[in-house]
Amino acid sequence: MRGPLGAVIGRYPSSDGVTQMGGIIRHNRKCRDITVLVIFIVFWIAMIVNSSFGFNQGNPLRLTNGLDYKGNVCGDKHAHPDLSELELRYWQNPNQVYQSGLKNSQFKLANARSICLLDCPIPSEDSLDWVCDYPEGDIRLSMTDWINRNYDYFEFLTPEMRNSSLQLQGPCYPVIFPSVNVYWSCQFIARASNTSLKHWQQMGGVNINEDIVIDKSIHKSINSHSAVLKRYMADIGKAWPVLIVCGGILPLFLSVVWLVMIRHFVAAMPWITVVFFNVLIVSATIFYYLKAGWIGNDAISPIIGEHDPYINVFGRELTHLRVATVVMTFIMAVAILTSIAIVRRILMATSVAAKVIGEVQALIIFPLIPYGILAVFYMFWISAALHLFSSGQIVQNHCNSNCCTYDLLAKRVNCDLCCGYSIHYTPHIGLAILFHLFGCYWATQFFMACSSTVFAGSVASYYWACGETSHEIPFLSVFSSMKRLMRYSLGSMALGSLIVSFVESIRFLLESIRRKLKVSSYEPDNCLGRAAYQSAQCFLRCIEWIIKSVNRNAYIMIAITGKSFFVSSSTATELIMNNILKIGRLNVIGDVILFLGKLCVSLSSVVFAFLMLDTHKFKSSHYKISSPLFPVLVCWGLGYIVATLFFAVVEMSIDTIVLSYCQDSEEHQGTAQYAPPLLIETLSDQNETQRLTQGTQ
Repeated sequence: MRGPLGAVIGRYPSSDGVTQMGGIIRHNRKCRDITVLVIFIVFWIAMIVNSSFGFNQGNPLRLTNGLDYKGNVCGDKHAHPDLSELELRYWQNPNQVYQSGLKNSQFKLANARSICLLDCPIPSEDSLDWVCDYPEGDIRLSMTDWINRNYDYFEFLTPEMRNSSLQLQGPCYPVIFPSVNVYWSCQFIARASNTSLKHWQQMGGVNINEDIVIDKSIHKSINSHSAVLKRYMADIGKAWPVLIVCGGILPLFLSVVWLVMIRHFVAAMPWITVVFFNVLIVSATIFYYLKAGWIGNDAISPIIGEHDPYINVFGRELTHLRVATVVMTFIMAVAILTSIAIVRRILMATSVAAKVIGEVQALIIFPLIPYGILAVFYMFWISAALHLFSSGQIVQNHCNSNCCTYDLLAKRVNCDLCCGYSIHYTPHIGLAILFHLFGCYWATQFFMACSSTVFAGSVASYYWACGETSHEIPFLSVFSSMKRLMRYSLGSMALGSLIVSFVESIRFLLESIRRKLKVSSYEPDNCLGRAAYQSAQCFLRCIEWIIKSVNRNAYIMIAITGKSFFVSSSTATELIMNNILKIGRLNVIGDVILFLGKLCVSLSSVVFAFLMLDTHKFKSSHYKISSPLFPVLVCWGLGYIVATLFFAVVEMSIDTIVLSYCQDSEEHQGTAQYAPPLLIETLSDQNETQRLTQGTQ
């Protein structure tokens, strides 16, 4: 059974029993949970090594841009030749594209000859245009001249080269079908130009298939699951200005403003928070409807740049966005009804929260430190993630198809090495990505745990000084608390954050397994199987919520006592169980208000992210994003994390004071000796207590 904490909190007698020694939260501490701290350090070293692999092997351009017939990534300035301006992938041989779209065909689109261009070719109205290979060998043209000539040097070809081109073996290929830029790939429109086709036939060219299959083949490749996932990841990289402004700067400003307002206008904050929350969630939902095309005509389009308005290309991103819109509508309806239902009960208890919050020291500045650390970490992590997702090996495919092409350097038709290129991903890349994702979650939980513990230590100093300004409390008690944390308790922070991360990872793996089983048609059809899965998910969510709740109170006891994580968790749990009514009276009130405040900050990030992504920069050319879905979700997550860092000032202050009060009361037979006078007055007000109790019934 645990002993009293009075000897390690406040003043305690020396060995002679007379002289008072020590002071506020000063005692003989020692390092705790060192083994976990060593594991955490090793983990960070592994994270750096893992990220270095991504930076060395990856190239974010691979997430959106295709490969040409030489294995170069379109838009890569380090390629040979320089392709920095040539970002669009164009398939030169229309018959190969047609063949790849046939049912049961052995020929794959990845083996069709492709080249990188500045824009998608359109057939001429009065002649036949050509798209020729990169100039080399006997073709004495620079890349600039080749681009200025619209990739056409057919007039410079020898008779042998011309005959090869008429057989669709290069080096020049006719432009028969119009094409449009769809996510940096030129998708054919199955509407052949009569003029170009007539000229081609007059020149003796081989037969060109004009079936709609030529359209569907490229469209299927562009809309594959892997291609869509890569574009989503690329969207995050392209929207980095939005992430900085809406995921970093804006929530920082709004969090500080909200804390200042709740300190000076506590009684009005429930109404203000609920009103702003409802306005913001309705605004965010309207933006989803706009981008889904259900309101107005501003739906996202896979086509980049100017195009014929009668051309309509469907993208899988639009389907995902419409699903998200339906989900957001449901969340909005539930959230509005819930917030209206609870606002009255929050108002009835605001006076208690106001008295507690009003006595808390101003700790608004300190969150800038973990905020800065997390900002640097996220910039590094996102950059490493983009490189890891694109870190495959470019290898030439093995194909048995007839794909002979004219080699300008060898000056002959080559049928040996004419297969296309693709990016090969090995299993260890998938493991590296999972490790990287786990590292992000663990690091985030760790920094937030450290921040919360620093707050708890600083507020505990205030409590055990009887709520008075004492010479025993350093002027900047928050930095003294941070010093104690860094010297003694980093291992405990690593252990607590690891437990939360581990439980969340198990839930993530279960969800991944379920999705794979569903795709493989092995999902259990009976009600028992589905019920078992849902029960497991619900159980893990409950476990996660309990662990987070216990961790938060454990961090408080670590800040006060300096004990190990499990000892502090046991102490905190026992205090909670013995004083559940006292804690619930303030905790529930504070948690509801703070949760709505966090949602207000994060939803503001969402609304401003939609506004920034709606500008011309992110709708055309190089920086066009395929969908606002992922950048908006990332902004929401970053905004919520930033708000959590700052709102922990109030959250941990309330929890620390209440836990300290409970501990103080237990050690002194129900009478708290160290509690600040105003806190005693608040918790001893029987009339207010009775009114609160009645309000919750």
